[in-house]
Amino acid sequence: MKRYRTVIFDCDSTLSALEGIETLAVDVRAEVEKLTASAMAGEVALEEVYGRRLELIRPHRDDVVSLVPRYVEGLVDDAEAAIAALRSVGVDVRILSGGLLPAVAGLAEHLGLDAGAVAAVPVSFHEDGTFAGFENAGPARGGGKAEVIREWKAGGLPEPIMLVGDGATDLEAADDVELFVAYAGVVARPEVVAAAPVVIRSRSLAPIVPLALGRERPDDDRGAAVYRRGMELIDQGMVEWR
Repeated sequence: MKRYRTVIFDCDSTLSALEGIETLAVDVRAEVEKLTASAMAGEVALEEVYGRRLELIRPHRDDVVSLVPRYVEGLVDDAEAAIAALRSVGVDVRILSGGLLPAVAGLAEHLGLDAGAVAAVPVSFHEDGTFAGFENAGPARGGGKAEVIREWKAGGLPEPIMLVGDGATDLEAADDVELFVAYAGVVARPEVVAAAPVVIRSRSLAPIVPLALGRERPDDDRGAAVYRRGMELIDQGMVEWR
């Protein structure tokens, strides 16, 4: 199995079961969920729905900050252990998300990643904390994740690179990495699963560790344990190769 030097994770429905923007929706949740589903299925361009969702929600700064502990609470099985194991052997781990930057950056900090390892959507607020707008660039638009990856690579991001995500915006970036892994442990999007060369069906992210490290097992006990857990899930058929 190939040894990867960088692993990039999506956030919502990948690292965490939470869909941050939908969680903020409250009174307009059904409409926002419908818009999100259309974008993640690739039926509607992300840039067509991103601004509409935020204009419907108009989140307060406090509400966005409050997503951080909810992201942490919603971490999928073995997410923290997998990231720690990858980093323990020198893998560059990053998060690339269409979520709101203050919340995604808070989750990244919890996972031990610095601000430079995160790309998400910057959002601005008025002095009283009310919503002022967002930056319609990068992962807020179709093809934006691929653009971010190309920028990271130009800045020296170690290759080969593995990308792990659940949505059409992740699949769009598949040609800019050596391996795209569709994570279907929270939401299985048929069009993404059908196109991905590797699919993880388990709720656990442990299989990412042996997929990324090949035969290089981490030396520490926690890393070795999550590697073994990943291999067990692979042996159980929870990872599919196309």
